[in-house]
Amino acid sequence: MNGITDTVLLMLEGTETTLEIFVITLVAALPLGLLASLGRISKLKPLSRLIEFYIWLMRGTPLMLQLLFVYFALPMAGIMLPDIGAALLAFILNYAAYFAEIFRAGIQGVSRGQYEAARTLGMTYGQTMRRIVIPQMIRHVLPPVSNETINLVKDTSLVYILAMNDLLRVARTIVQREFDMTPFVIAAIFYLAMTFVLTWGFKKLEAYYGKYDM
Repeated sequence: MNGITDTVLLMLEGTETTLEIFVITLVAALPLGLLASLGRISKLKPLSRLIEFYIWLMRGTPLMLQLLFVYFALPMAGIMLPDIGAALLAFILNYAAYFAEIFRAGIQGVSRGQYEAARTLGMTYGQTMRRIVIPQMIRHVLPPVSNETINLVKDTSLVYILAMNDLLRVARTIVQREFDMTPFVIAAIFYLAMTFVLTWGFKKLEAYYGKYDM
């Protein structure tokens, strides 16, 4: 029993790194993705083209390659980042691109008639977005955002290539040392627990924003 307890405690330490990357990435990538989506649909062509290129680049290359690029290439250019900083930069830029496309689709899914109605009532563009468009957009984008968020939990395991002691790396280290597959089972339980909590939370959000169905 002590062996299993020690294993769980060690893996909880790895889970701290996993959760740190997950939380910071989500908190930073969501607003960055929203800003990028607004830039993507902007009437300013240079800005729209730039954001379009950024999204194409991030979505068209593997996240693992982006991690390796940030970790190894930036120091060659004189930009030194700690391991966790390099991982977070790659994760935030990658997921912001995916969220940007999700938000863009959500915004463009709101009928143009509602923009016209808001203009008739004297609302500014900012008021229209905040009071009418964004609440409806959130409702429409919650399912795909939920899927990407769950993918983020699993993608955090990629940081083990940077020799960071996340949940999966700790489990792999213990398996190699003890020749016991139990840590992999425990790791799976941890990941499933995190995705269960996220799924439950997004279901609550979908129920809340359902009142904006128009």
